[in-house]
Amino acid sequence: MTAISFPWLDQKEYPFRARYFEAQGQKMHYIDEGQGETLLFVHGTPSWSFDFRHQIEALSTQYRCVAVDHIGFGLSDKPAHFDYSVQNHAGILEAFIGHLGLKDITLVVHDFGGPIGFDYALKHPANIKRLIVLNSWLWSAEGEPEFRKMKPILKSPLLPFLYRRLNFSPRYLLPQSFYKRSLLSKNTRRQYTGPFPGRSERSGPLAFAKSLLMDQDWFESLWKQIHLLAEKPILFIWGMNDTFVSPKYLEKFAIPFSRKTLARLEECGHFPQEEKRRRCWNKCGDFSPNKPELLFLGSFSANQSQWKQLPCTRNSPGILTRSG
Repeated sequence: MTAISFPWLDQKEYPFRARYFEAQGQKMHYIDEGQGETLLFVHGTPSWSFDFRHQIEALSTQYRCVAVDHIGFGLSDKPAHFDYSVQNHAGILEAFIGHLGLKDITLVVHDFGGPIGFDYALKHPANIKRLIVLNSWLWSAEGEPEFRKMKPILKSPLLPFLYRRLNFSPRYLLPQSFYKRSLLSKNTRRQYTGPFPGRSERSGPLAFAKSLLMDQDWFESLWKQIHLLAEKPILFIWGMNDTFVSPKYLEKFAIPFSRKTLARLEECGHFPQEEKRRRCWNKCGDFSPNKPELLFLGSFSANQSQWKQLPCTRNSPGILTRSG
């Protein structure tokens, strides 16, 4: 356990103790807060465990909240030469889970954290208790309009220049992914740009961008195995104004699951955990209608007993839409 020391880091916003796991000769940062059933948070790009700070602060009073920073992101090491492929990140996550001995996991994934986390879930379905998915995907995006728009940039020889010289992903793409950019304060934005101060430390986001060209077959291979998780309780929390992962991704993602709950958030972009942070988890329990322990709250300070009286079938913005 280590005190965090980064000049750009706001420890009031991120008041957690740093822990490190050695992965392929590199230090992978993670946090491990609270006790109880395990929630494992897996981030995407260009983000890190900072994404989930509000939820972890609230949930760690009742749950064990574990959140990783992939190598190349957040407070983890950022070597210039490393295998930053999504497949390798997935392998590191699997080794990390084994190292900590995490059991009966509620897996919480966002963006690239979806395929990385689901790779583990598909290999170890017996160790997954529930799934929570925020704006992600799990199949080849070759035919998707959003991917076709991005493809010229991804194939351009300028891509390394954009990512290494301009810090393109956190400086430009992240603000564009918000429905209301005013929600991304100057200080919060610094927490996303800060982990990538120099060109040699920006390989992680660049590799994720390249994977959208190189790894579509791998994404599709995960989707073809989704039946292995089809009976797991799953909650989808979706920003409905996402320019990168549109609502139709939600509809496709939800189809295979028989025990699903959908939370559609209007006026919300790609980062629900930031944009609708007060409408987030209170308890992660069984998704059955007779035990609605997982409720989508208007705020963390709301009276819990009052909220528990609300049925999961309420169909209004910010309230769970029950299906299946």
